[in-house]
Amino acid sequence: MTRPLTALMRSPGEDLGACQLTYLERRGIDLQRAREQHAGLAELLRGLGVAVKVLPALEDAPDACFVEDPARVFEDVVVCARPGVADRRFELESLLPFLPQDRPRVQVVGEQATLDGGDLLRLGDVLFCGQGSRTNHAGLKELAHGVLPHGLRVKAAPVRGALHLKTGACMVAPDTVLLQPEWVDLDRAEGVRRIVVDGREPFGANALMVGEVLVMPEEHPRSVERVRAAGLQVETTAISEFLAAEAGVTCLALVWNEGI
Repeated sequence: MTRPLTALMRSPGEDLGACQLTYLERRGIDLQRAREQHAGLAELLRGLGVAVKVLPALEDAPDACFVEDPARVFEDVVVCARPGVADRRFELESLLPFLPQDRPRVQVVGEQATLDGGDLLRLGDVLFCGQGSRTNHAGLKELAHGVLPHGLRVKAAPVRGALHLKTGACMVAPDTVLLQPEWVDLDRAEGVRRIVVDGREPFGANALMVGEVLVMPEEHPRSVERVRAAGLQVETTAISEFLAAEAGVTCLALVWNEGI
């Protein structure tokens, strides 16, 4: 029996245009269009049978709509992160009441530790942890100790030239990863098929798994076709304004199966 899916999202706030940027040059973000695109993603998820909860915008938190960074929900554990941008750490508290209550929580709390949820990629019983600008070794080490009792191992995955591990690598099937190899090193991932993004779409590797369907940005049509050619089902949605904020579809929604 297929278990129901839930998604948690947060509306973009008035100050979205002041979001953090690391590798992209800032350009104007059309807030009205961003809100329409955000609503469009929510409707797409609902059309796929997902129960979607959209939280109101969080004041004085330009990046708060990127709910994947403060927390991640996995099959057997919830990871409460400690974002690399100190000004974002208060976002977690407002998410906690809406995260699933039926699985243990692992929280990264060390003063020297940083961990962004967007740097976590689960493949089987391994959590690959991106080592780049937002997540450090102290965060990885604390995470590894926290999830080990729950049957998960942690491996480092170097990230270069991209904000997060999932900017350049996302699972698109149980044994398959969509990959931007110029940004992400997944050499330690064994037995995994790789679909490489089209070189003209360097940000094309971010895809959100919703059951057996992948949600991908319509702005990356060549990469979408590569995924479809591999026999996978894809639905597309417009997220141009969030791409300008150095984000992707996975940043905007935490999706999980109800029940363990």
